[in-house]
Amino acid sequence: MTGALAGVLVADFSRVLAGPYATMLLGDLGATVIKVEAPGGDDTRRWGPPWADGTSTYFRSVNRNKHSVVLDLAAAADRATAQRLLRRADVMIENFRAGTAVRLGVGYPEAARDNPGLVYCSITGYGAGAGVPAYDLIVQAVSGMVSLTGRDERTVTKAGIPIADVLAGLHAAITAALHHRDRTGQGQRIEVNLLSSTLSGMVNFTGAYAMAGEVSRAMGIRHPSICPYEPYPTADRPLIIAAGNDRQFAALCRVLDLPGLPGDPRFAVNDDRVAHRAELAALLTRSLAGRSADEWAELLGAAGIPCGPINDVAGGVALAQRLGLEPVVEVAGIPQVASPFTLSATPVTYRRPPPDLGADTDAISRWLAEGDTDDDRSA
Repeated sequence: MTGALAGVLVADFSRVLAGPYATMLLGDLGATVIKVEAPGGDDTRRWGPPWADGTSTYFRSVNRNKHSVVLDLAAAADRATAQRLLRRADVMIENFRAGTAVRLGVGYPEAARDNPGLVYCSITGYGAGAGVPAYDLIVQAVSGMVSLTGRDERTVTKAGIPIADVLAGLHAAITAALHHRDRTGQGQRIEVNLLSSTLSGMVNFTGAYAMAGEVSRAMGIRHPSICPYEPYPTADRPLIIAAGNDRQFAALCRVLDLPGLPGDPRFAVNDDRVAHRAELAALLTRSLAGRSADEWAELLGAAGIPCGPINDVAGGVALAQRLGLEPVVEVAGIPQVASPFTLSATPVTYRRPPPDLGADTDAISRWLAEGDTDDDRSA
């Protein structure tokens, strides 16, 4: 086995997105991940279209590098198998409703008693004390994120991706807890919830409220604190320009042949440009009308000005390919979005495709019934 987390055994009792995304990232980094599914399987196995070879692309997107084991935790024999797995695991991730893990015999108190070094991560919607179920869309709404997304307050919308789930998956601080365990020999419980992750992920917007009492509103693609930082029309399609400082703004004005703007008191510094956003937009739009978005992107990019057209997903993947980032990999012939990690000494590996439901139940059950050895953890 290779990878930064080679030899780490992860018991994945999670389903849908936040937990499976977190455990897939751990698997990419070399951990052995055993995905425990109820007899019906993870809900996302049935979420389609789209389908690929009869399998949900949603499920395949977050479940590579895992073994699948079907266990009915309401049955005594399967519950005993799950508990044997937890005694041998380094990490456990679950997103049951509050109280369910304890009722099914896989809660933190019992697991930690049998395996004091276990790092046990619970992902919830609103915290361990709230028994209310949560979905990404609801958390985007109640967190205030939806109020920030849209052209204005009358056209608010959700983010185009399930951002609350993804943020929660990224916030699952498993590696930090493993480092603590290596130093002290003690595991611990990690609690991650979608609401807190979303509030944290809104960074400067929640920070503006916490520090200045300012409640931000939807502004489309514009930025409340930076200008120019939004899409502008060109001869064929919009181009996003993000001049985040006075030097970049001056360079933008040179390329657009607007040499007088940096000295204009309305636009001299960023605060002034934000205050006179509409006037500046009219002047920039007039100059940008003479060339296409791609032509401007090349000219502005050469001058060090951050910019880019609004691509669809295909365009985003194509850009990553042109940049040499290899955004798509094949795992046993199944196309997958590549891991975002690049590690020089312990690179990520793609060892297993997303598993069929219960494909490894018999093998893992036999393995758990055998004696525990150091080599077993990297099976």
